[in-house]
Amino acid sequence: MKSEELRYRKNFLLIIVFMVLISVSLIIALFLGYNFTRKYVENEFSSKKIEVLEQTIAPYNSFFQNAVPEVSFYQGYLDSASASKYADSVLQQYRFVDRIIFYDVYISNRPIEDGLTADNFKLGIKNVFRYGRNISKDSIVIYDNSRDDNLSLNASEELNKVGLKFVNYIEQADTTQALSEEIIFKTFYNVTPNRITYMNVPRREEIKVYKDLMLKKLPPSPRYQQDIFTFELNPYQLVIKNIHPEIYQFINIRKQSFDPVLEKPNLLTTDISLSGPFADYKLYFASEKDFLIKEVGRRFMPIAFGVFFIYCILALITFLIYRNLNINQKLFKLQYDFINNFTHEFKTPVSVIKIAGNNIKSAKELSEREKNHYGKILDEEADRLNDLMNRLLSFTQIENRAIKLKNEDINLEIFAQNIIDSFQIKYADYEIDLLIKGVETFKSDPLLLGSLFDNLIENAYKYAKPGSKFLKITIYKFRKNIVFSFEDKGIGIERKEIKNIFKKFYRIQSQYNQQGSVGLGLAFCKELVNFMDGDITVTSKPGVGSHFKITLPYDK
Repeated sequence: MKSEELRYRKNFLLIIVFMVLISVSLIIALFLGYNFTRKYVENEFSSKKIEVLEQTIAPYNSFFQNAVPEVSFYQGYLDSASASKYADSVLQQYRFVDRIIFYDVYISNRPIEDGLTADNFKLGIKNVFRYGRNISKDSIVIYDNSRDDNLSLNASEELNKVGLKFVNYIEQADTTQALSEEIIFKTFYNVTPNRITYMNVPRREEIKVYKDLMLKKLPPSPRYQQDIFTFELNPYQLVIKNIHPEIYQFINIRKQSFDPVLEKPNLLTTDISLSGPFADYKLYFASEKDFLIKEVGRRFMPIAFGVFFIYCILALITFLIYRNLNINQKLFKLQYDFINNFTHEFKTPVSVIKIAGNNIKSAKELSEREKNHYGKILDEEADRLNDLMNRLLSFTQIENRAIKLKNEDINLEIFAQNIIDSFQIKYADYEIDLLIKGVETFKSDPLLLGSLFDNLIENAYKYAKPGSKFLKITIYKFRKNIVFSFEDKGIGIERKEIKNIFKKFYRIQSQYNQQGSVGLGLAFCKELVNFMDGDITVTSKPGVGSHFKITLPYDK
């Protein structure tokens, strides 16, 4: 029956289930987080190549959109010197441009030796120059119409292509409208593998003149200057800008016919085609699987840390719940013991009072001696009940700071000796020695100080074996404090119990406190000392005794 009363429902099973759930959730979260990170890295491996491509061909785009159309600014009046200067700047700035062919041409309706003829429209060639990084000066001129040079088919190929486009445009040109970007690209550009040919764009007035030269019979016209440039490109000279080195270990420029199957089997590969004159080539990306696994691990670490952080918070909450359940269980047991002991403390005087009352009630006549006897019993038991209630009430008031100190000068020798005398009258076998050193008076509340003495002296007697009822009380001044030392020869306290003896309702399980203790004595002393701005400590050795020391401020 007793075990049923003491049972406290902890719900440990619920805590265990909760811990299992959050642990399983941790594993699942880590698994899903890792897989998500792995797939994210794989997706980036496939998608980020566009950004690398854009950065890699950015110089080419600048060349195509800015450097090439710059030819039109000269309006056909470039000569070998100015063309060489222009070519040098292009070759220096753009490493992927290997060679530049400059065609110095003119348009008229006069007969020509070399060039392109359409009706009365003549596209003649004056000179052709070749510029490059490793071309000697005597190899720059590849055609000069002032000499008996023959223009090779290879040299005239690009000239013929862009010339035919130009002739077709002149034949159907609408001279009332400005040239659109689309017409300029279709007419004045010729983009072939590894090569771009460009003719400077004439003004609208010149286009009108060219059309008249073609469609009308006019007197011999002057020569109208035009410039044509062919840029020979080397895609392998493009500077690859790997802006994502964390996912791309190797990046190369390969031909479209390259087969990645011939590469190492542990490589993850992808590619993206180049465009324009580099359409026969592609950017080839490759990374070893171990390399990508390291990147997955690096990106997964913050996720894992976040998951572990949440897990630790939940585990801490679980621990705090578990600890509170343990504390509540201990508090439940202490309160249960307190109620039992307190009930016993009340029951004994109440039973004595009831018996005495029944005896008085049932007696027909009481002698004077019997009246005094029963009166003394009723008075003593009533005092006992009152003392028990006052002790509990005082403890509550001290704990809640509900009382005020009533300080007065106390003669320590008289004060202590009076308390000792009362105990020695109560317990004839109790030996108490008093030693006061270097101090005579102390300003404090005599009622509270007396309560400290009463509790510690009572405990020293209660927890001492018969024949060892001894207590040494020493009072002395130490710096700005006064010290009250209580040293007994009792049963002592185990080291593991010392941290608990000042807790409310706590009782050390021994044969000396099974009855008549509610576990408030030392807790009451601790609260009193704290209330008086002091400190209480204890050292003890089982079988030898205990030494309680109270330190209170002497000068306030």
